[in-house]
Amino acid sequence: MTAVPFDPLTPADRLQAVGVAITADVRAVEVAIKRDLVELERRLTIRVGGMLVVAVGIILTAIRYLPVY
Repeated sequence: MTAVPFDPLTPADRLQAVGVAITADVRAVEVAIKRDLVELERRLTIRVGGMLVVAVGIILTAIRYLPVY
């Protein structure tokens, strides 16, 4: 998996740096997108954690029923 380079400037900051006037609407959309991404990250973390718990349970159950020689 390749790392994604981190750009500390938000899209609105990049536009402002080249002289484009930023309206409150653009900032509001940017904040809404960030909030949506944080919510998505939280949901994915919970889902992956749940799948991990289920996988460990299945593995432990399978190990319990293996014959002992």
